[in-house]
Amino acid sequence: MATNQSFRNKFAFGKRIEAYVKGLMLKQGLDIYTPEVDDDAVDIVVKSTQGYYVEVQVKAVSEGARFAGISHQLRKNYWFVFYSESMDTFWLFSSSDFLKEACTNKAGTNIGKYSIKLDGTRKGVHYPLSKYQKYITSDFTRII
Repeated sequence: MATNQSFRNKFAFGKRIEAYVKGLMLKQGLDIYTPEVDDDAVDIVVKSTQGYYVEVQVKAVSEGARFAGISHQLRKNYWFVFYSESMDTFWLFSSSDFLKEACTNKAGTNIGKYSIKLDGTRKGVHYPLSKYQKYITSDFTRII
């Protein structure tokens, strides 16, 4: 059986970044759990100090900071962590912030899904867009 190396590389990259985020969360003292199956767009579950649980979806790209084709409906206690490897930058969005900032695709394969472009390009170099500056973080403790 032939393997799709591109899919394997993308999957492995995503898993490596999830592990990286988990490590940072643990280092920051968060109490985290990992679901066995990611069939509800949840990569990490965080237990708050008040005893409720927060769901986290990690999205990562190696180049730039465009995230497309995301299915989502407003969810309480749900967060997105977006990561750009080329800029070594994290953005942290609550579910409601993501829906407020993202665009709904009007045509194409991902019609009805959401996209968000967090970067610009100048002379071939990617940089974080200033309008999303308030979401840039290295501290994940605010989700609890």
